[in-house]
Amino acid sequence: MLQVAKEIGYLPSISARRLRKTDDISRPIITILWTLDARASLISRFLQGLQEKSLYKDGLFELLIQPYENGKLNEVESLHTGTRFNGAIIANASSEDLDYIESVELKVPVVLYQRYSRKYSTVNVDSSLTGTEVAEYLAKQGHEKVGIVLPEISSQAVDLRKEGFLKGAKEFGVQVTHTLTGDFTEKGGYKVIQSIVLNRIESPTALFFLSDPMAMGAISACHEYGIRIPDDLVIIGHDNDEQTAYAYPALTTVHLPVEEMAFECVDLLMKIINHEIASPKSVEYKTHLVIRKSG
Repeated sequence: MLQVAKEIGYLPSISARRLRKTDDISRPIITILWTLDARASLISRFLQGLQEKSLYKDGLFELLIQPYENGKLNEVESLHTGTRFNGAIIANASSEDLDYIESVELKVPVVLYQRYSRKYSTVNVDSSLTGTEVAEYLAKQGHEKVGIVLPEISSQAVDLRKEGFLKGAKEFGVQVTHTLTGDFTEKGGYKVIQSIVLNRIESPTALFFLSDPMAMGAISACHEYGIRIPDDLVIIGHDNDEQTAYAYPALTTVHLPVEEMAFECVDLLMKIINHEIASPKSVEYKTHLVIRKSG
């Protein structure tokens, strides 16, 4: 029998094997597939949300964290074999990864975090609305010429924030004079400000950074080059990472409800695993602006 199994390439299904059992071992394994890039810093908040609010506290599932490289989700074998985990939360998938999973039939239930899909259940925020609300805030503060700074990553959420910001700027009579890019890191944000200064580019009165690390790096560069925040330049970030409250000046940023979304991802996935949900479900949260000293 074992020889036949080897010849046909049979792999035992952990999903079937574990869920058949009735003792403690029957707890399903949930994996978090998180991109192996600068966004890995956000996973600590995601895990905190699971620890504080989810079924994990009650021991109803086991947790596996598996990093993957952007654009290579197809190399995660257990999505096709079901041999390592019973369900997956896929975070930060690139456009290429989204196209891939939409085109294949996966062997395990999946919930997408921060992405939209017609095929899979999703947990999201309205990223387009986020961008629009930031533009509206800057318009109400009297800004006429503003800029947006994009991290150099493939991200549906980033694209929607940009789209919403440009739409809002047009609607509220604000001119977007700068659309800049950089690494999704503090260094990336630092270099954006450095480039403006060294190239003697006329600076806008406000910059919306689509990541907190970039905004933090920009604040550091402003100190070095004598740019006063917020008198000379307003800086707004995105995510509301814990350290942003302790920047100098404290960073105005968009609060992304990572912890609540983490709970919702697990709750959805467990319901799918337990056959309580038959068709894809989309859950959407709202962001809000946290006003601090930088803007």
